[in-house]
Amino acid sequence: MFESRKSPPRVLIASDHAGLTLKSAIQKLLPQWTWIDLGPTSTDSVDYPDFAEKLCRELLSEKANLGILICGSGIGMSISANRFAGIRAALVENPSSARLSREHNDANVLCLGARFTAPEYASEIAQIWLSTPFSENPRH
Repeated sequence: MFESRKSPPRVLIASDHAGLTLKSAIQKLLPQWTWIDLGPTSTDSVDYPDFAEKLCRELLSEKANLGILICGSGIGMSISANRFAGIRAALVENPSSARLSREHNDANVLCLGARFTAPEYASEIAQIWLSTPFSENPRH
């Protein structure tokens, strides 16, 4: 008997120049996810709002269900992403907040700060965030 295999959800990911290394590390440490890397591809200085906008527009056009944005602190990406109707971006710094941002708030964009989060810890946060469903409890 054949088992139907559901392919992993497609996840959008983007950063600015400060988040490039962490972005690459997360993709490498979490190969079970299907990554759609929206850039950048070098450490040349870029404007983080451009990459937040690119990811949000792709997410809103239903190219994927979830997205991850990374900049130096995560704050700029969070503010930029939350300007888009339909985006619920959460700046997360620990596994508990990752779980709660999905379970209670149905966050569809995870924001991380590359200057404050080690790659292994960021990958743990991302794995929990990506794996946690929204509770759909009416109070949330």
